[in-house]
Formats: sequence, C-alpha cells, structure tokens
Amino acid sequence: MNKSAIDVPAEAHNRKVIRSKADLAINGAPPAFAEPLHVGRPNIGDRQGFIRRVNQILDSEWLTNNGPMVQEFEQRVADRLSVKHCVAMCNGTIALEIAIRALGLDGEVILPSWTFIATAHALYWQGLTPVFADIDPDTHNLDPQAVRRMITPRTTGIIGVHLWGRPAPIEELQTIANEHQLKLMFDAAHAFGCSYKNQTIGNFGCCEVLSFHATKLFNTFEGGAVVTNDDELAQAMRLMRNFGFAGQDNVIYPGTNGKMPEINAAMGLTNLDSFDEFIDANRANYHAYAESVAAVGGINLLPYDPDCEPNYQYVVAEVTGEFPGTRDELIAALRAENVLARRYFWPGCHQMQPYRDLWPHSGLLLPNSQAVSERIIVLPTGNALPPAAAQTIADVLCCYAADHQ
Repeated sequence: MNKSAIDVPAEAHNRKVIRSKADLAINGAPPAFAEPLHVGRPNIGDRQGFIRRVNQILDSEWLTNNGPMVQEFEQRVADRLSVKHCVAMCNGTIALEIAIRALGLDGEVILPSWTFIATAHALYWQGLTPVFADIDPDTHNLDPQAVRRMITPRTTGIIGVHLWGRPAPIEELQTIANEHQLKLMFDAAHAFGCSYKNQTIGNFGCCEVLSFHATKLFNTFEGGAVVTNDDELAQAMRLMRNFGFAGQDNVIYPGTNGKMPEINAAMGLTNLDSFDEFIDANRANYHAYAESVAAVGGINLLPYDPDCEPNYQYVVAEVTGEFPGTRDELIAALRAENVLARRYFWPGCHQMQPYRDLWPHSGLLLPNSQAVSERIIVLPTGNALPPAAAQTIADVLCCYAADHQ
C-alpha cells in the first residue's frame, strides 16, 4: 500500500479512505468522488474580464470577419510564441485542412497513426492519402526511421505531431524532408506554450497547427490557428480562410469559411491573461501524480524531456507487464470511483474507418503504435482537480493491484 495513504488521514483532505479492496467502488463501496473527474475540463480565466470584452464586441457590432478582437488575439499569440504570423481559425481541424492545402500537398503524406483522428481526416477529406508510420515507444512520437521506410515517389509531405506536448523529433524530420524535397508541418494541438531547446513550438517546419478546443489547456471555446514565419504562406492562408477575398468583391483564391468569430478571440485573450496560472496548476498536478504513483508497481508516468519546456497538459501513464491486470480493467476500476480516465487515440487511426478497410494489414507495419495503444491511460488534471485527488487515485491503483495479485 502507498505509505502516504496510511500516514496521512484521508479526512484531512476530505477524501475517501482506501486501504483495502473492500474500499474500492468496483467492489461495491461508494465512489471516491461525488462528481466525475474529467481528463480535461475547460480552463476559464477572469470571467469579468471576459464579460468586458463581450460588451466591447456587442458595442462595436463587429461579431466576425477579422474584427479587432481576432486581430489582437493573433498578435498576442504570435508575440507569445515568437513567430511572425498567427492565422486564427474557427477550429483546429479547419486549420489543418487550410495549412495542408496552402502548402500544396498532394499524393501521399506521412503521419503517425498514434494521434487524434482529425490529423488523418484533414488529409483524406481533401483527397490525399494518409500514410501511417510507426512511433518510438518511449516518446510516443514519430520514429524517423519508420518515416524513411514509408517514403515513395508519391510522397509530398510529412506531418509530425507533438504528442502530449512533447516535441516530435524535429531535427531528424527536417533532415528527412530536406533530403527528399518534402514539405514538413507539425500538428501542435497539444503543444501551445511548449518549447524545444529554448525555442518555442510554432517555429518549426513550414508551419505548425494549434488547437484551442474547450478541453485544451488554452482554449477559445472552440478554435485553432496556424503559426508560421513564412510571409507568403501566411498570406495564402488568410485568403483561404475567408473564401479567397482580397478586399470587397475581389476573390483571387479558392477558399472556405475558416474565420474565428470575435467572441472566441475574446475568450482566448482572457485565457491568455491566465495562461501561466493554468500551467502552474497542471505542473503541480503532474508532480503530485509523479510522487503518488511512484509507489504503484507496474504504472509508469510518461516523463518530459529535460531539454524541453512542457505545458503539462496531459498526465499520461503506461500500464506495464508488472501490473496484475489489464489497462481496460484498471480504467473500469477508476471509472467506478468517478475518475474518468481515458485510453486516448485507441485503437490508432489505422484501426478506424475508413483506414481500417483501406489498409486492413497496416498494423503489421505499426507494432509500436499497437503496443502503446494497449497500455496508455490518461489521468484527470486541470484547475478543477480536487486537492489530494492524485493521492486518492494512486490509492485506488494500489488497492486494485493488491486485490489482483
């Protein structure tokens, strides 16, 4: 049993006592938490500050179409990330699609299967072929050697994903792209505020795509952006997100409607004001988990690289062969306690439609992706996480393990 679960009275933290299998909700005891703990609940900054911005929008009667809130938001994001251009969009998926089209990608594009399905769909939706390469089992990011093996004469690009906010192998992927004259872009949906070797994520490849979905560490209710240091690429994407209009009644480019509304930018500006506080809360949660879960055999927290500055958006655990039970059984035990742990990205994009039918044997080329998908648990974090929740969750893991030995 975790030592601190015995030494520190649970009542001191207003939490359930878990000392034996009889205390587990999966065995009939009351759940540890009265309300569900989600992996990510929306972070909300200063509400009054947000309301003031909403009133400004209503007073101006400028609700969308590149209004002053969006323009300020773009500038502040660009400044924070030290990039030349931030092109705000209505969501991260549209941002991916516009970036892919603006780069002129065609044919085949290599990406990891171990990512959110939108990365693959953004290619397939536009008639491109997603080609799944395997990952490094230690980092969960693209394996450069696997990328090399998947290059064909039809390959035009690579999409690296900074999974969990941990930078992809940026330098290796750029070397491969240069050798084969491929376009390299990054899906940085998890990586807002992260850095690699003292350079902020957003400055790598041709461009990087951000997501500001409600469950992200930094949100605009719903939203996304593409950040880049390429002037021509930024200009093309600004045209594309607004139907290709260059001034009134002057369409010069095929486009779509990818604009971010003013109210989303207002939420973004409000949350930018509190972003460092969000990181501080998640950092504290991560270290609390690291300390508490260390005593649980067979459960390892995914570490962050020492030369990278993370945002601590996700707390990712791996269930190893030492743990006396399966990952899915453990998730069921946690969910009984109202801990809504997740098996993110399971079973991998290559096992979802339409890709499962298109390439039914692709799993043979993705052994690491398959293995990682079977052992990952993502644990709740964020400002809404109750005090000592990490310790309570560790106690559940400990008792469950003891019950199954």
